Amino acid sequence: MTAKPVVLAAVAHPDDIEFMMAGTLLRLKQAGAEIHLWNLANGCCGTAEHDREEIIRLRWAESQASARVAGGTAHPPLADDIGLFYDQALLAAAAAVVRRVRPTIVLTQSPQDYMEDHQNACRLVVSATFVRGMRNFRSAPEVAPYDGEAVVYHALPHGLRDGLRKFVRSGQFVDIAPVLATKRAMLACHATQKRWLDVSQGMDAYLTEMESMSAAVGKQSGRFTYAEGWRRHSHLAFSAEGRDPLSELLGSACVIDAAYEKSLETP
Repeated sequence: MTAKPVVLAAVAHPDDIEFMMAGTLLRLKQAGAEIHLWNLANGCCGTAEHDREEIIRLRWAESQASARVAGGTAHPPLADDIGLFYDQALLAAAAAVVRRVRPTIVLTQSPQDYMEDHQNACRLVVSATFVRGMRNFRSAPEVAPYDGEAVVYHALPHGLRDGLRKFVRSGQFVDIAPVLATKRAMLACHATQKRWLDVSQGMDAYLTEMESMSAAVGKQSGRFTYAEGWRRHSHLAFSAEGRDPLSELLGSACVIDAAYEKSLETP
């Protein structure tokens, strides 16, 4: 009997999952997967009103609430906001989480994004998955390595462009229209983040901004009204070549951009 798929959605900040990948996570849950949600940073800088310890407590409670809406397991953060660095200590801590969860699918952020926390979270998660089976890499706390495939997918950056304003193209699209209301409910759990963005970035329409990006990606797909876009990581050291569990599990709800795939072969 085929083992149940295990999905780890791992990002920098509370609400990053909800903005860019919750729809896909929910579709995978519907397809029978076990889902895990993990923000590597604690959200401590996302406030204009609370002290550090209070905002950390509130952001963790909001993350747990969102995970309950999704029907998944929330994992606690490792570092402060603007404190995610690609270093040995954080990599060892991230590896412990990956080894405990044992994901077969990893959803993480784009390697190119508008801020360093997002990019560093991506690097940490990819490397932590890479070392999952290395017996001489010691996680902290120590968790035994394990063998098994893990296919890594990168979400689109927030705003759909990289830090140099370049449009980031998707390799495949997931139809999220059937779960958009639940994705919205998950994002609505992050009330403190909404207030912070209202003040700091003028994002008065917090939930509408998420839906607008989902609609823009849907338009890019040429097929779906609302979608999330993905780029599949190299299979080397992660899985057999050609493994694509998003397509396998979601069927017609996931479409591959043939032009994107062809572009990968261009020297």
